[in-house]
Amino acid sequence: MLSSVDRLLFVRRVPIFKELRDDFIVRLTSVMHELSFPANYTIFRQGEEGRSLYIVVSGRVKVHIGNKFLAEVEQGKYFGEMAVFDTQPRSATATTIEPCECLELTQEQLYDAIEETPEIAVNIIRELSRLIRRLNESVEVTN
Repeated sequence: MLSSVDRLLFVRRVPIFKELRDDFIVRLTSVMHELSFPANYTIFRQGEEGRSLYIVVSGRVKVHIGNKFLAEVEQGKYFGEMAVFDTQPRSATATTIEPCECLELTQEQLYDAIEETPEIAVNIIRELSRLIRRLNESVEVTN
């Protein structure tokens, strides 16, 4: 289990939260669930309903569609965010590569946080825009 201070320090480094005030992060992290998963565990499957995003505290997770590898998520990175925002089924499967500790933030918790501190929405938009730009650049390189 992470202490309150460890949660604050850890979540502070996550890109979508790094510009927020400490008092807000303390409130946000206090409602996050800590989850432990063994190696080769499927956290969620493509097509399932999703209402949470996950932040990797330790370990590694692969995101994939069938056998096609999409990404490896390491400590301090997050995954599962798309389903939180668009309420569509999961677009990929997330499976642990090794034992993992994660923080889970539900859609309801995130929306409550955005209502309380709208700056988080700007940070999320900024981070998702960066992701789209990186994907666009990778598509341009392969063409």
